[in-house]
Amino acid sequence: MWVRIIPSDTKGQTSGRGRAAELAPSCRAAVTLSFLLTLIAFGPLVAAPYTPQKADEIVAELPSASSPAARRAFALHNLLRRAPDQLELALKTAQTDIDLARALSDPRYNGYAESALAPWWALNSPPVEVILLRATIKQSRHDFEGALRDLNDVLQKQPDNAQALLTRAVVRQVQGDFLNARADCGSLSLSAPDLIARTCVDSVSSLNGQGNESLRDLAAVYDAFGGQTETAIALFSLTILAEMAERLGEYERAEQYFRRATALSGQDGYLLAAYADFLLDRNRPSEVVTLLRNQTRVDPLLLRLALAEQQLGAKALATDVKDLQQRFAVAAQRGDRVHQREQARFELFLMKRPQEALRLALANWNVQHEPADLRVLLEAAKEADPAAARPAIIWLNEARLEDEAIEKLVRQINGGGG
Repeated sequence: MWVRIIPSDTKGQTSGRGRAAELAPSCRAAVTLSFLLTLIAFGPLVAAPYTPQKADEIVAELPSASSPAARRAFALHNLLRRAPDQLELALKTAQTDIDLARALSDPRYNGYAESALAPWWALNSPPVEVILLRATIKQSRHDFEGALRDLNDVLQKQPDNAQALLTRAVVRQVQGDFLNARADCGSLSLSAPDLIARTCVDSVSSLNGQGNESLRDLAAVYDAFGGQTETAIALFSLTILAEMAERLGEYERAEQYFRRATALSGQDGYLLAAYADFLLDRNRPSEVVTLLRNQTRVDPLLLRLALAEQQLGAKALATDVKDLQQRFAVAAQRGDRVHQREQARFELFLMKRPQEALRLALANWNVQHEPADLRVLLEAAKEADPAAARPAIIWLNEARLEDEAIEKLVRQINGGGG
């Protein structure tokens, strides 16, 4: 799951106040964050600083700075260096960096955003706009408790701040706190456009025993407003619709939503990963290769490409597995544990080390409780230690999550076959 900054000028929709709650002028652009503010499932992640051990070590491949967005960020930072205490400029610079972090799946831009906010970052009471962006960056690091503290602070000062409500709802959803996530979504309906509010509500409800009802409701709302909204919001809703339909086993419908979403944005990392997983589950690896062949700079997408190459018996598999090994090793050196779900899949399916996969999946489950987190835990437990899955299965039954792939795994772990 991820979060999107709410545009302040969404067209053609009604809401309790007719528009999203106002942010600072520099924060009004529609963006895709790692959840939806910033993708939580996977997305731009700020890791601890890492010092290369050798002068010729390649730490990362830099994306092209020729894009208009990258040039704009560079220009803003140049201005900010000359006037580091200008709040509006700092907010604009930080928001641009966060947008780029998501668009490029490059965690360094979140670090640049933090540096832009440095004069206010550690203050006891910084401006609300700074607190909100700080929460977004903390969320991207999976510092969910820190993000919640900041969001609570924002909402104490501005109870109808739509972006804070949406972000807090997503964090709570990822943590499996559906009751409070749904409450935030309900409050959001007073200050955000209908499509955003209903996507929020139905996303939570679909994970909590109301899968069919949520899919039906959100589909109707999207049909009413989807063609009149900002691309970022439409992409948000279509991706949620695709995931809902897939969990319920409505695969043709899910693919229609995935295709409509990729037609809007073929570069959204969260969407590409979700669609690739869908195709992998349908045994369509060639389509995954086509979808991701130019996305190998992004670790979670390279993982899915390698899984497709494994199904195909492709020669490139050995090279990509070695590349992933090196990337995970570097992440471990710098203390980055945010991609444990992806690493668990890597260990289970590509390295054939189920015990290590289970260790990683359990560590990941301690942090977040999304369907994908549960699925990799069950897959690893089935191979390594079925008993290790019992607490997660208890949680699943209490949450009343409806997911055909997960239900099949539970039957296999319980000895009931596929």
